[in-house]
Amino acid sequence: MRLLLILIAGLGVLVASPSSAFAKVNIFACEPEWAALAEEIGGDLVNIKSATNARQNVHHIRAKPSLLAGMRKADLVFCSGASLEIGWLPILIKKAGGPDVQPETIGWLMAADYVEKLDVMTEHVDRSMGHVHPEGNPHIHLDPRNVSIIADVLADRLTMIDRENTKAYQQNLAAFQNHWKSLMVTWEAGGRSLKGQKVVVYHNAWAYLLKWLGMDVIASLEPKPGIPPTASHLETVLKNVQGQKVTAILVAPFENEDAAEWLSGKSGIPVVHTPFTVGGNDKADSLTGLFEETIRLLKGGL
Repeated sequence: MRLLLILIAGLGVLVASPSSAFAKVNIFACEPEWAALAEEIGGDLVNIKSATNARQNVHHIRAKPSLLAGMRKADLVFCSGASLEIGWLPILIKKAGGPDVQPETIGWLMAADYVEKLDVMTEHVDRSMGHVHPEGNPHIHLDPRNVSIIADVLADRLTMIDRENTKAYQQNLAAFQNHWKSLMVTWEAGGRSLKGQKVVVYHNAWAYLLKWLGMDVIASLEPKPGIPPTASHLETVLKNVQGQKVTAILVAPFENEDAAEWLSGKSGIPVVHTPFTVGGNDKADSLTGLFEETIRLLKGGL
């Protein structure tokens, strides 16, 4: 009986203690890239719920029951921010978010808040301008230097939430950063031939990638952000690209490729289906794979 009581008491301590070795930090990641980074830094100390996959346009997600269930368990909400998830994340937070994952708490991590954003709008913004992000372009993950910055922030945040495993998070971070910095040197050397190359994009989601590689956007298939291509706009784009050496028309997995194929047929510019995020194709199955595959595909258009 005494042994049984000791065992029960011990189990009670384990259940009551959120920092127990058996308790994992539940991370609600809005996008696949942040789920992948959370896995790198959190390892087996975290459970990760990815709200979206590479085939989904994050602008147009619904706050469905499975996401509400994931949010209820969350100890950390890890998203891009800069209004990318404005159509659904506030609903999830209001209906299912606990007090520790509300905005401005330790459990609220918006990656765009920690890097220098591109395309920040300082003038008046209204709906006639399309689906714009006044705070700046939210697709920061396509610059590996930003990923490195956010890895540091994530490790600090996990340490605040789960102090007992501080050493493990810091070790995971150090291993990731050492490997990542080595990879960036390789990628930048391999991408030198892309500098100065011109591309057409469907949507202005590639700004950070193209700035990092020194490439130039000469046209977007959307007449305004978030507005589907029109026949008249595509004719204008065709006139603009004629006579120029354009490397590729970039299309993400969730974007309709019809307009890109039309322009390619008229201009001879190849359509390049880039992964955009982790899981965007079979080879982009990790953050490393995402950048290696993206650079490979871009260089294939030269």
